[in-house]
Amino acid sequence: MKLLGFLRKKRVLLLLFIGFVVVLFFSTNWMALFYPIYYKDNIREQSERYDVDPFLITSIIRVESNFKLGKESKKGAIGLMQLMPDTAQWAMEQANLPEVTMDHIKHQPEASIEIGTWYLNYLDNQFKGNRIAVIAAYNAGPGKVDGWLKKGVWDGTLESVKDIPFGETRHYVQRVVYYYNQYTRIYDEF
Repeated sequence: MKLLGFLRKKRVLLLLFIGFVVVLFFSTNWMALFYPIYYKDNIREQSERYDVDPFLITSIIRVESNFKLGKESKKGAIGLMQLMPDTAQWAMEQANLPEVTMDHIKHQPEASIEIGTWYLNYLDNQFKGNRIAVIAAYNAGPGKVDGWLKKGVWDGTLESVKDIPFGETRHYVQRVVYYYNQYTRIYDEF
């Protein structure tokens, strides 16, 4: 008797699980559960303001901080977009944003996204729209990437990403591109 009751419970749980999987699978946007986008309004606003692809911003945030506010890296990078303090300070001056502070960048999503997006726009202009070089420069710094390109160490393409001399930057570019492809495949629009 107890055995029959136990088996019935198992069957009910199995049916519930199968039903959940079927609903999840046939839901049009089930992959969004695994690739959520937080701070979407802030990203959209800064994307439009600085003319930067919102999926690129999202992918960089995913790789840099996984949308965790207040994060500080071992090297000292801060905020959702993990800017080094010197770079953030320089960007705030260049973007003429005197009201933004380091504390804002670390703890306020809108400040971090604004400074990071402004910096992506700056890099996009410097590297003449070469998105892969922009991603590499966001990680390694524009001086290093410019040097690699000028010396012919790397040609700035995804196909030759293996030629990037820094393993961290090579891996970073691959991860950002991976998330970018996932987000653009999952979401029809931003």
